[in-house]
Amino acid sequence: MSRFAISDLLVEFDRAKAYTDALWRDLTSDEVHWRPHADFSAIGWHLGHQAAVSHFMVRNLTAAEPSLDVELDRLMDGATPEPDRGDLPGLERIRAYRDAAAERLHFRMGNIASGDVGAPAQLSEIAVGLIIAVTNHEYQHSQWIGEVRSHDLGRALPERPSSDLLTEVDGYLIIA
Repeated sequence: MSRFAISDLLVEFDRAKAYTDALWRDLTSDEVHWRPHADFSAIGWHLGHQAAVSHFMVRNLTAAEPSLDVELDRLMDGATPEPDRGDLPGLERIRAYRDAAAERLHFRMGNIASGDVGAPAQLSEIAVGLIIAVTNHEYQHSQWIGEVRSHDLGRALPERPSSDLLTEVDGYLIIA
């Protein structure tokens, strides 16, 4: 049995997503779409990638779900070569994609936490690992977004989140 409760981990996921949002919500569209060269991913790509990975994991590990946005799934997939990551949508579509992925994560993890699934004990263990991985991935990309924000765009960074479940490894926040 896992030492983590799904509900506590969802709080950590929300904390990570809120931190990422604090890193980009005050930026202009040009800043979110900026790339110094073709072999560099814009902040907007990282934002969509975080959501894509979350939903890919939810729909492949816990419940078959349809795509949130087939076009964005393809663009935001880490297998998409960096030169092909430049044709990003507007900020509202990126925001909606992120919010939809987070909503589906909460919905499916809520089903698992309440036992409203087949094999609830087994899926609970999968859910714990999934939420930890998605949260750590969110923090991984928020670190990169923060570096672009501060180093390249000259913007101040918001205060990093803290929690009893978070630690820092190699400069990255993670649940460990």
